[in-house]
Amino acid sequence: MEIIVTKNYDEMSQVAADIFRKHLEKQPKTVLGLATGSTPIGMYQKLVEYHKAGLDFSQVTSFNLDEYIGLAGDHPASYRYFMEEQLFGLVNINPENIFIPNGAAEDPEAECRDYEKRLRAAGGIDLQVLGIGTNGHIGFNEPGTPFDTTTHVVELTASTREANARFFDSIDEVPTHAISMGIKSIMKARRIVLLASGENKAEAIAQAVKGPITPGLPASVLQLHPNVQFIIDEAAGRLL
Repeated sequence: MEIIVTKNYDEMSQVAADIFRKHLEKQPKTVLGLATGSTPIGMYQKLVEYHKAGLDFSQVTSFNLDEYIGLAGDHPASYRYFMEEQLFGLVNINPENIFIPNGAAEDPEAECRDYEKRLRAAGGIDLQVLGIGTNGHIGFNEPGTPFDTTTHVVELTASTREANARFFDSIDEVPTHAISMGIKSIMKARRIVLLASGENKAEAIAQAVKGPITPGLPASVLQLHPNVQFIIDEAAGRLL
């Protein structure tokens, strides 16, 4: 595990974007694992700038970590909509190579199985970006999620729904369930970059980096990964 501490959010975003840029320049035909939420927005903005300067996404395949159950892809709070607004609609990625769980699927369990099959068919993820929840979740894998889970249906905790309520008109509109890539699926990625910014992430980062490896703090499993980098700003790293 490598820990990179940056001065602030913007520098964190820049360091992360440079990792992805160098990876794409070296390996244009690649499989990326992508995350949503506020943390990676700065990185995506910088990747869009790199694209305008010539960075090519035409051979990229992407898999997103998760999606809310009950939201269609055109819902403004859906993660597909988020990705289109922040990255996909602004670069030359082939829409046929974009994979996000279908939150509107009639059978979410079947969608989970199909998503996992698509992951395997693509050969797995080469470079995965993660955020981290204040409770240590990665993807929507909440505390207590077994480490051997593949893509699955998740019941969101109250703290996660409260944290995401800012993207909705009220907390009552925040879905109670989601589809998430599982911890086992995430750990199969050949390289992982976890981003964290702000004092509210400091405790989770400290436990993930130097605490016991336990399903009670899902991100702690990353201690077992052979190629993982934590890129965090000073506020998020204050307890290290």
